Amino acid sequence: MDLKIPGYIKLFIGLLSVVLVATVMMEAKMLLVPILVALLLSVLISPFTSWLDRVGIPSLLSVFISVIALLGFLFGLGTFFYNQLLGFSGDLTLLEHRFGELLGFVNEFLEEHIDGSVPISFDSIQSAIFKYLYENMAMLTDGMIATVSTITLAFMVPIYIIFMLYYRRFLLEFTLQAFGSGNRQKTSKIVHNVKNVVQNYIVGMFIVMCILAVLNTIALHAIGIKHALLFAVIAAILNIIPFLGPFLGSTLPILYAFLTMDSLWYPIAVFLSFYVIQLFESNLFVPKIVGGKVSMNPLMTLITLFVGNYIWGFMGMILFIPGIAILKVVLDEIKGMEPYAYLLGDIRKTTGERSENFFERQFKKMRKKLNI
Repeated sequence: MDLKIPGYIKLFIGLLSVVLVATVMMEAKMLLVPILVALLLSVLISPFTSWLDRVGIPSLLSVFISVIALLGFLFGLGTFFYNQLLGFSGDLTLLEHRFGELLGFVNEFLEEHIDGSVPISFDSIQSAIFKYLYENMAMLTDGMIATVSTITLAFMVPIYIIFMLYYRRFLLEFTLQAFGSGNRQKTSKIVHNVKNVVQNYIVGMFIVMCILAVLNTIALHAIGIKHALLFAVIAAILNIIPFLGPFLGSTLPILYAFLTMDSLWYPIAVFLSFYVIQLFESNLFVPKIVGGKVSMNPLMTLITLFVGNYIWGFMGMILFIPGIAILKVVLDEIKGMEPYAYLLGDIRKTTGERSENFFERQFKKMRKKLNI
């Protein structure tokens, strides 16, 4: 006799499961985040490790070479930011002075054009903002970043990567056995697709970020913005976060140009240049380089960003996007779960609908003329 569970009970169980999973993820952040970061990075460099195995290098040595190469790249990136931030910290006094002038102008405007208005004191706001900047800039430039999370990521992630690479075949066999011998072929297909999605996403986004960094640097240098390379690289890295990343990345140089330059032309020029570059990024670079395997509809992407930020903060916003893409690949291969995979997918690919603005239509015409 089959036991029929009422719909409201199923809904309650589902909501309770979601709450429990979210609570566990929040409480286990220090454990799960390094493991997931290590998993993504190990999948990324596993082809290089396998190539070293094929050329005759012992397995353990090939793993260490791969991890050392990865750490060398990350160390170089950290050194770059350290030096750039060290130079930028010298401009904080100028920025504070110009910010004070701007706030004074706003107060004068309110007093002259709004009768009976009480002037707003911005002194506390100015003090709070630049006190925060000075403290954090000093923390970065003096190397005082020995927080618990930083230490965990710095020491545990490489160890996790070493073990994941060395035991990658063992872990693969465990995954195939865990889902039963009858599902071995399907499980192998899912693992293969997940690996391709992760590698394509990370490598593709890295290439896109490099292209954006070059284009942003050229644009900011041409306009005459100081610290162009720093702003360009930050904007390129933030671009990994959908929707919010490009906005935050362009806001920094726009505000800097607004505070340090004597004409409004400079922030407007920065905005226009970043907008044009963003059109190339969304209509050419990402579709051609990253592909559509990790594309989601804007609604689910936005929800994923907010959920990731709520659970794990900034790292959640980065990790949840490829995580949801991996989940979509898994759901595509599980019978009965296709509707949920459809919910996560890009609706424009199934309906053919596309809302284009004027600039995107012109960009599309240009692509047709150039055959790209």
